[in-house]
Amino acid sequence: MTTADSLYDLAFTDNHGRKVSLSEFSGRPVLVVNTASKCGFTPQYDALQKLHEELGPQGLVVLGFPCDQFAHQEPGDDTQIEEFCRVNYGVTFPLSTKVEVNGKGTHPVFAYLKDRARGVLGSGIKWNFTKFLVAPDGVTVRRYAPKTSPSEIADDIRPMLPQA
Repeated sequence: MTTADSLYDLAFTDNHGRKVSLSEFSGRPVLVVNTASKCGFTPQYDALQKLHEELGPQGLVVLGFPCDQFAHQEPGDDTQIEEFCRVNYGVTFPLSTKVEVNGKGTHPVFAYLKDRARGVLGSGIKWNFTKFLVAPDGVTVRRYAPKTSPSEIADDIRPMLPQA
């Protein structure tokens, strides 16, 4: 459990070692995904990148959080993960350092998200590519199963984007 009142009260370390305050994204919808390079859902990087390219200029923030807690499907270090994502999927959206999403070492971002959007099996994350869409208020969170394609989430994102 986290004491944060909003996603924007939290921070993460990007894969280059820079601390990123989520307050940088205040007022924008944020799609947080626990990712892995050697998972059956890894091709979803394509759809995540497409959302980043299409809806990012309108305000969407896509954030990938590599995680090795599920069947050792993210064995690389931060540099290897970034290269894999860039070379194979053209990923340009921000990636964090490798994190834990369950257990004692749960990253505060995932503690916050799980506290606000429970899954079918409770608050724990079942597998890689679980997605959390955080509304621009930083408080309202919706959870999506690993099998849900990022393209299926676009219709939920569009109404959250600032109107031109």
